[in-house]
Amino acid sequence: MNKLLIFVLGLSTLLQAQKKNISLEDIWKNNTFRSDYMNSLNSMNGDFYSLIDFDGFSSSVNKYSYETLEKIETIVDSKDLANIDYFNSYEFNNDETKLILGTNFKQIFRHSFLGTFYVYDIKTKKISLIGEDIQEPTFSPDSKKVAFAKENNLFIKSFDKEEVVYKITSSGEENKIINGITDWVYEEEFGFVKAFEWSGDSNHLAFLRFDESKVKTFSMDVFGNGKYPVQHVFKYPKAGEDNAKVSLHIFSLKTNKTAEITVGEYEYIPRINWTKDDKVLAVRTLNRHQNDLNLYFVNVDTYRSQLILNEKDKAYVDVNDDLTFLDDNSFIWTSEKNGFNHIYHYNKAGKLINQITKGEWEVTSYYGFNKTNNTICYQSVENGSINRGVYSISLEGKNKKLLSEQTGTNIAAFSKNLNYFINTYSDASTPSIYSLRNAKGEVLKIIKDNAALKSKLAEYNIASKEFSTISVNGEELNMYMIKPTNFDPSKKYPLLMYQYSGPGSQQVANRWGGSNEYWYQMLAQQGYIIACVDGRGTGFKGRDFKKITYKNLGKYEMEDQIEAAKKIGELSYIDAKRIGIWGWSYGGYMSTNCILKGNEVFAAAIAVAPVTTWRFYDTIYTERYMRTPEENASGYDENSPLSYPELLKGKYLLIHGTGDDNVHVQNTYRMVEALVQANKDFEWAIYPDKNHGIYGGNTRLHLYTKMTNFIKNNL
Repeated sequence: MNKLLIFVLGLSTLLQAQKKNISLEDIWKNNTFRSDYMNSLNSMNGDFYSLIDFDGFSSSVNKYSYETLEKIETIVDSKDLANIDYFNSYEFNNDETKLILGTNFKQIFRHSFLGTFYVYDIKTKKISLIGEDIQEPTFSPDSKKVAFAKENNLFIKSFDKEEVVYKITSSGEENKIINGITDWVYEEEFGFVKAFEWSGDSNHLAFLRFDESKVKTFSMDVFGNGKYPVQHVFKYPKAGEDNAKVSLHIFSLKTNKTAEITVGEYEYIPRINWTKDDKVLAVRTLNRHQNDLNLYFVNVDTYRSQLILNEKDKAYVDVNDDLTFLDDNSFIWTSEKNGFNHIYHYNKAGKLINQITKGEWEVTSYYGFNKTNNTICYQSVENGSINRGVYSISLEGKNKKLLSEQTGTNIAAFSKNLNYFINTYSDASTPSIYSLRNAKGEVLKIIKDNAALKSKLAEYNIASKEFSTISVNGEELNMYMIKPTNFDPSKKYPLLMYQYSGPGSQQVANRWGGSNEYWYQMLAQQGYIIACVDGRGTGFKGRDFKKITYKNLGKYEMEDQIEAAKKIGELSYIDAKRIGIWGWSYGGYMSTNCILKGNEVFAAAIAVAPVTTWRFYDTIYTERYMRTPEENASGYDENSPLSYPELLKGKYLLIHGTGDDNVHVQNTYRMVEALVQANKDFEWAIYPDKNHGIYGGNTRLHLYTKMTNFIKNNL
């Protein structure tokens, strides 16, 4: 019996030895594990969708059938256009007779860019220039006009009988006044760039104006390749400082006049949307603490505003894009006011009709309303907080149906009429599978299954990701662990913990991972155990679990990582003297705190692009969770690693890009100075001109080589 066991173990070891190990070059240079994916599709009227396809140095927009997935026609091909070699983007008008084509993009910030844009008439094949170096060109609903922004002003170009450009604002000035485009902090934290919207009858254009006059500037040296660096200067409101003064305006195309609209007291206007009534604009406002959200309806005839809905929270209220108006101007609204994020239906006066979804679980995405069968489609964690399922339910909250049968992560992309959807399914061991489904969830066709990637992975030593929970500080926290494929429970292994830990985030999820997952597999092949724990403050387990960190960012998250490391370190196969932790951005803030306040637990830590004091971060994000430094000085300072650099005992690697417009390299420079003055030895690396993502050319390979060597030398 013992000989048989020895033979089986020996055979298993031999088979593992015959498989390949992952290298850093596989991940960051050779794209060995590149997965097959679907380009983002644009749902069209009826049961059709379109895709932009690239062929060498040309591009085309093609129309496909949802029912068959077959190509119906080519709508436009850059090869047939005299003025455009290729285009990168396209947008239809309402009746899909025209397109806006975009090219020559120049990045501004994370989501914003300048470009050259054209209008293409599908029937006549005529192409007309809208403008160069403009932003967010948008068709009017009647397709006769295009609104766009340039140099901080708004313009309308008419394509009706003759091409005429109208300048509807003139106050725009760099680093002072912005019309119709959001400032840096709105773009980054409220997640939108275009701050203007057409009314349904094309007679009015509502827009936001940002007065940045009192917002302090931040400057970054861009070193480039020249003899002298160039300064990039932009407005960046840090916690406790002045925000831009934001005002709401409505331009009337009939009177050629602009009116400023009053909507009560507010600090922020995070969303504007026209309702189904062409004369009614919906406006959401927030106070500076972001715990008091109002929904107003503005009548464009009288310019009077009416409060329709108010939502308060002891901590903060999240802003999303779920607000949907039905034909009778009743609306769909999502809220976590009962402790979990759910879907609600209100009438046009703001009176609750009914709560559509219910339970101690979260709605994670609202997909839309199918008025043909009176159903809502959504994604949720009903099957466990690490999973995602797609569901439909009637507007009355009845006849709920699961539309995705496999356990893991399911993401739906619905047709405009919600008759079809493309489901993207993956789990921790299954790369993305794309399937076409009807409104009942029935699979009509498998589009892509990543069979080639699965076949490639079979050649490598790939360990399984083991999901579990760990009892820490009175909570059952989600956790995963990756062990070497030749794991021997009688041996001792070093442990590397990864986390992000930011409010509402999630890293422990049953889905196919990205490049970092292959890095973890590589480390596991080299004898490391990888673990990840989502502590208090992370998402999808209810309001109270997420918002416990309010006014104390870093405190509870850090306590959970330290306690989890202690518990995992008690396992017989973990070497408790060789536990490390790493993270990026918020995760770097956490790993820095852990190596300091958890100096008896962690032997090493890596922090990439970390916040080191929330006093350096922007108003909207920071004050949402912390209030201002003047109101909550202890919350800011007691959990800032700048306050206790003398606690460093283990090995510490600090990394940042000098071109980071999000988490400024100032955070790292201050941490370096604090450690120097505390006479603490550490390692650090600076990547010139690299932004928060630290990528480009050979950068990622160099970065992960440095981190890998640090782990090998110190764990």
